[in-house]
Amino acid sequence: MSRDFSELDFRKTPLGDLSLRRRRVRSLDDLEVFEVKLGEAFLMSSLFHEVEVALADLGLEALGAGSHDVVVGGLGLGYTAVAALKHSTVRELIVVDALDAVIEWHQRGLVPLGSTLNNDPRCRLIHGDFFALAASTAGFDPASPTRRFHCILLDIDHSPRNLLHPRHGSFYSPAGLHALAAHLEPEGVFALWSDDPPDDEFILTLKAVFATVKAHIVKFANPLLDRESASTVYVASLAGPG
Repeated sequence: MSRDFSELDFRKTPLGDLSLRRRRVRSLDDLEVFEVKLGEAFLMSSLFHEVEVALADLGLEALGAGSHDVVVGGLGLGYTAVAALKHSTVRELIVVDALDAVIEWHQRGLVPLGSTLNNDPRCRLIHGDFFALAASTAGFDPASPTRRFHCILLDIDHSPRNLLHPRHGSFYSPAGLHALAAHLEPEGVFALWSDDPPDDEFILTLKAVFATVKAHIVKFANPLLDRESASTVYVASLAGPG
């Protein structure tokens, strides 16, 4: 491999070919960038992580005072999980990922944030299907079935309409979201990243389950395109407006 590009890992998965790559972007002062690809689609890049951080911050800021137990659906390069752990109110964090290779990257230190997650005693990485666990009665913690959480943060699909797998579709229905809400504390919060603009139809679906729903547009610089890009973070709370 050249100095400017290396493939750190490659796996065949049920969702397609998964690869972890590292490259240097000469146009950005030789910046080292880590990328995750699934098939021909880019799932994650360390060059763009502002929205992943905003997902954790906006979701946790919607909670009241106290200590909070949190679930993150989708590990990726770890930005949402690490951002959540920066909140002193987080008592325990469970991160669920369907791809065991992604968990191994963090455990083996192949990605920059792996050591941060590994060294924080509040954090557990769990290999599992977030959507199947959300639909189940047992929930997200295999050590404590039916346990409820204060906040659930989701960063897996590109958007509620642009899915990594068709079987995820039922999650974004009222029935799927009701099943998820059953794993939240009475005033719990669900927050979701989307690469699409705010979707009025999905907002109505969220409002069928949650008392308070907000769609936040998060803008960030895109140096590769030399322009500003934007994504959406939905924050839905079982608690009514304060």
